[in-house]
Amino acid sequence: MILYAEVECLFYNAQSLKEKRSILKRLTMRIRKDFNVAIAELAFHDLWQRTKLGIVTVANEQQHAEQVLQEVMRTLDSDFEIERTVTTIERV
Repeated sequence: MILYAEVECLFYNAQSLKEKRSILKRLTMRIRKDFNVAIAELAFHDLWQRTKLGIVTVANEQQHAEQVLQEVMRTLDSDFEIERTVTTIERV
């Protein structure tokens, strides 16, 4: 089972692309380490207050894959430096 999520986020505290990249790097490294998922910035590379992330997880059961993605979403929601706005989850 492969689940794929596209997540758009807003950065309120970033004042430059350098700050955005710093926050994004810290967040993506933590998510990769904690949940063993693939995560990458897909769009809005040149905007310092917005990003679109692609997150993929692979599991042998749908329930486990969904749990992993839900934990990733909770982690994104708990980060005070970003706000998750639009989320799309697809089964591949």
